[in-house]
Amino acid sequence: MWTKRPMMIFSIADLHLDTGGKPMDVFGSHWTGHFSRIAEDWRARVSPEDVVLLPGDLSWAMQLHEAEIHLRQVGELPGRKILVKGNHDYWWGSISRVRACLPDGMYALQNDSIELSGVLFAGTRGWTIPGADAESADVRIYERELLRLKMTLGSARRRSEDARLICLMHYPPLTLGQRDTGFTRLLREYRVEQVVYGHLHGPSAAHAFQGSWDGISYHLVSCDSLGFRLRELA
Repeated sequence: MWTKRPMMIFSIADLHLDTGGKPMDVFGSHWTGHFSRIAEDWRARVSPEDVVLLPGDLSWAMQLHEAEIHLRQVGELPGRKILVKGNHDYWWGSISRVRACLPDGMYALQNDSIELSGVLFAGTRGWTIPGADAESADVRIYERELLRLKMTLGSARRRSEDARLICLMHYPPLTLGQRDTGFTRLLREYRVEQVVYGHLHGPSAAHAFQGSWDGISYHLVSCDSLGFRLRELA
């Protein structure tokens, strides 16, 4: 007798879909036709009941109406999709306007959370972790993003104290050399199980932290670092 398989969770970031003026193959021939390759892998592996996490930099569009075609392209792919804002998502302004443009089954997080099939999802953009010589402006943005992370994780835990909690961030919340950060302390406090993040490309991806730290699994999911295939979360 056929049995329905459980929900699977995938992730991929930094699709950087082009509005006609910024093709990604300027960053190397491996980017040629990258969305077609992602979509082919996506259709082959994702079912309608699955979830795909998209932690930022979906589109190069500057305005929301320019990004709508990309939201539709991604929305037509199977599965339910969850988005957070990346540093290049300039089209992402008012969250109410963004949500009004989303296709069915696509969700945008901003200081809040969502529960799908008993799993909690929270997320925020994040920021570069400031070093000793960081400018005051970067420190202020970092502290603001810590507050936003606390808000989204708190929202999730108000939904359920015990459910699995997965967090999306665009910027890496830790590095190989700096694992104990304000971000990782909050992720531990709210008992996050797994974190997906993007932002890093090319040589930078080789220095990303991936694996388990303080009981939490971290995954770099920028699309080029994954060979333009979705990452399946355990």
